[in-house]
Amino acid sequence: MSTKDLEGTYWYCEKHHVAEVFPGCGSHQKIGPFDTEAAAANALQTIADRERRYDAEDSKWEGGA
Repeated sequence: MSTKDLEGTYWYCEKHHVAEVFPGCGSHQKIGPFDTEAAAANALQTIADRERRYDAEDSKWEGGA
């Protein structure tokens, strides 16, 4: 994917704790891309929700509760 393909996408900046449009801060400080600013702003919650879901799936697969 080229940087041209990323134009208009939103990213969560870990340095400033805000959603921003590409290019913004350096790529090593960003999470994304997201289609909307709201989705980017909720990036950390999205990650936490996925981790809980994955942990529950792993536990179930391993025979846990």
